[in-house]
Formats: sequence, structure tokens, C-alpha cells
Amino acid sequence: MRYCSTRGEVQGWGFREVLFSGYAPDGGMFMPETLPTITPDTLRSWTSLSYPRLVQEVCALFIPDDLIPRHDLDAVLSGALSQFSVPGAVRLARLGGGLSVLELFHGETLAFKDLAMTCTTRLLDYFLQRESRRATVLVGTSGDTGGSAIRGARGLRGVDVVVVFPRGRITAVQEKHMTTSLEDNIHVFAADGSSDDIDVPLRCLFADRELVKEHGLMSLNSVNWCRILVQLAHFLYAYLQLSGLERTPGGALPRLEVVVPTGGAGNITAGCIMKEMGVPLRLVAMVNANDIVHRAVQSGDFSMATQVKQTLASAIDIQDPYNMERVFWLLSGRDGLQVKGLMEEFQRSHKITLPDALHRKVSSVMCAGSVTDEGIVGTMRRCWEENHYLLCPHTAVAVWHHYHTPLSPGENRCCIATASPAKFQDAVQKAGLTVDLPEEVRALEKLPTRFQNLEWGEDWERPLRERIVSITSVRQRGALFYSPV
Repeated sequence: MRYCSTRGEVQGWGFREVLFSGYAPDGGMFMPETLPTITPDTLRSWTSLSYPRLVQEVCALFIPDDLIPRHDLDAVLSGALSQFSVPGAVRLARLGGGLSVLELFHGETLAFKDLAMTCTTRLLDYFLQRESRRATVLVGTSGDTGGSAIRGARGLRGVDVVVVFPRGRITAVQEKHMTTSLEDNIHVFAADGSSDDIDVPLRCLFADRELVKEHGLMSLNSVNWCRILVQLAHFLYAYLQLSGLERTPGGALPRLEVVVPTGGAGNITAGCIMKEMGVPLRLVAMVNANDIVHRAVQSGDFSMATQVKQTLASAIDIQDPYNMERVFWLLSGRDGLQVKGLMEEFQRSHKITLPDALHRKVSSVMCAGSVTDEGIVGTMRRCWEENHYLLCPHTAVAVWHHYHTPLSPGENRCCIATASPAKFQDAVQKAGLTVDLPEEVRALEKLPTRFQNLEWGEDWERPLRERIVSITSVRQRGALFYSPV
């Protein structure tokens, strides 16, 4: 299994090199050069497997045994997924009216990203310990990624984590999950602007090959292929639980519709890959008022609005869904030259129109929809009234589709729940509902915090570069010491 860039100028990388990277050197994103096929017989043989076991099976398809022996791989992944608050790490809620919700938020920061992040950081630690080396993780976040990266990597001896979050644009719980981590290897910065604004200097820093090499710079955003790899199992687990496969022995495979709240598009990318691997999925990408993915699917208009709109579903307040580059590459027939031209033009002008053939392919693989804040709170109310089941605003973006789009005859549907409603108390209150906060969330209020404000001027990446250099230089001299505030 080898990996290449979506922009066509990098081929033949191994999993370890891709794991320790961010963007590819040509500015693209790493993808497998070929995809394995999951046969109907294999699907049927996996129907009784737990979610952690499916993660192991999926990862073994993409990580060669001579790189990580299978018994080591299984141990790393099972250890990563053993600390979640429900057995098997995830839970499926079957509600009234044919509504099924796959809860992916039972990790420490109550968000789906904990699943892939814990696996990725454990794999990093596996190599770092084996090789006696360090890495510097640089993360921009729209709310959940930063907390997940920090909680997954805090205290690891070989990793420094640098997180930048958009000041005033995330919830108090999301912020506390980052700023209450006082370990020496955690460095948190608050910056003005949106998460898309933060991505601009990050992309510039990852393009500096000398900086990347000298300071061991890597990404734990879903830019990192390993995050996408683990997320493949979400779709496989949903399919095996809900498609009715066990009722069709030897017959045609049934199809499952999976509805995904979509921001940076990592999850919907994983769904597209799983579909290409042979799992019969119908994919629905649901967005809030930041509707670039919806417009791309509907009309081929992949253009950013003038500014990111702040919504109740704040973690998907994104106008640059960077993982769509992976989708375009995959569905263009792996045409790196075409993708390079499209994405470089998008970076220059923030506006492209998908070629007709590519648009037709994208719209055949997925459909999309956009939900207003009014639609979000209405969906949260309806789900509570009908089921006494509380949705987070992001999950409500997906469930809105269920309430407004009848299922095709003979099909089943799964809505992805990406976060706990406990993280979004303001949205719950706007829906006229209440949430019982878990003890671990209430405890956050009493903890000391530590972060620094990052003042950016016209030279966006320079202050962040200086801080990265300072952090790694101090690490080389000895431990870092901070006073909590």
C-alpha cells in the first residue's frame, strides 16, 4: 500500500511518512494510490464484529504488516478505543419513525473526532517510541479538533501539540477542553478570525519543507490521512448494523443511506472511499448556512462566500472544506493534473466551477442539503417531542434531512451524531430544551486555564512560525514551565 498526492507530483510514500506529514510537498493531500475491495463475502463475515474490531480490520487493509505487525496494530487500536464511556466506543440509537442515530461522541471531549484522534495519536506514539524521536503537531480548529488532539496527545513524551482556535467562535465547553490542559507539551493559542482564516497560515507553514523537516512538523487535522482512515469504520459499522445485510444471504447487497453533518468534509470523504471500496452507500452531505458543499453538489459551484457565517452548528462553520480535494481526486479518476489546476485556482480566487464530468460524478455519489438555524432548533424540538432524545445542533443538521426527505422503498438510513448536546448548551436553550451536564463537563468550570492570544498582522504565518521554533528550541534545552491563569 503506497500513497500519493491529490495534485499528482508526489507518489510512492509509505504509511509512516504520510502519518508524520500534513499537506503533501506539492500542496495536495495524501490518498492511497489504490483502494482495496471489500467483497460481499467479507462484509457478511464481519456482521458480528464490534466497532473496535472493524477499525482494526479496516486499518490492516492500509497499513502493511511489515511496518506494524498485526498483533501490534490490534493492540495499539484496541488500547486507543478502550477508554470510551460506552462499550464498543460508539452506540446506535434506534428512534421512532425509522430514525437511527449513530452516536460517535462518547470520548473524552464528547465529539466524534476523539475516535480517530486517539487512534492516530497512539500510532504516532508507537513510532516515536520505537525511533526515539519527537514530533510537533500543528492544529487549526473550528472547535472540536483542537480538544480531541490535545486530550489524545497530552503527556506524550515525544509530541508537542500547538493548537490555534478562533476566539469567540466556539462554545465555552469546546474552549475549556483545550485551555484546561496544562501539560508541558500542550500549547494553545486564540486568534481572531474564522477557522478558515486560521487554515491559511497553517497551509503556508506546511509548505515550508525546511521548517517541516527541522521541527518535525505534522498535522492532526483531517488533512492527516490516518484520521480519514479510522473514519472509514464509521460507515462500515453503520452499514453492517442497519442495512439488513443479514437478511439477504447470498443475494444482492442492500443499500444504506448515511446522512453526514459536513464541515471540513473529512467524514463525507471517508464515506466516498468506503463506497468506492464496494460498500453500497447512498451519501448525503448536510451543511448549515455555510453551504459551499451543497452548492458544489447541486450545481458545480465550488465558491466561498465573502465570510464565514456564524451558526448554531459552529463546528461546521466552514467555507473551505479542504477534504473535498480528496473527493474531487477520487471521483475524477485520480486525475492529479486536473485537481492541481482546480485547487490552485480555488486558492487564488476562492471560486471555481467543477468541470461537467466531475460535477456529474460528484452528484451521482452524494446528494446535499443546507439547513438554517431555525431548521436546526426546530429539528431539535421535534426529535425531543417525538423521542425524548436530545440532539446536538450538528446532528440536527443531519436529522433535518430525515424529517424532510422520505426514504426510498426498501432502503434504511443512518444519521451521524458528531457531538454531545452537552457541548452546545446555548443551542439547546434556543430550542427551548435543557441538558443534564455530565460531571466531567461541570468539572471544567473549576479548572485553571492556560492559553496565549495570537496577534496576527498582514504576515499571517510569521508569528506562529516564531512560536513553533521557540517551543521546539526550548524542548531541546529542557522542560517548559507555565503558570496557570
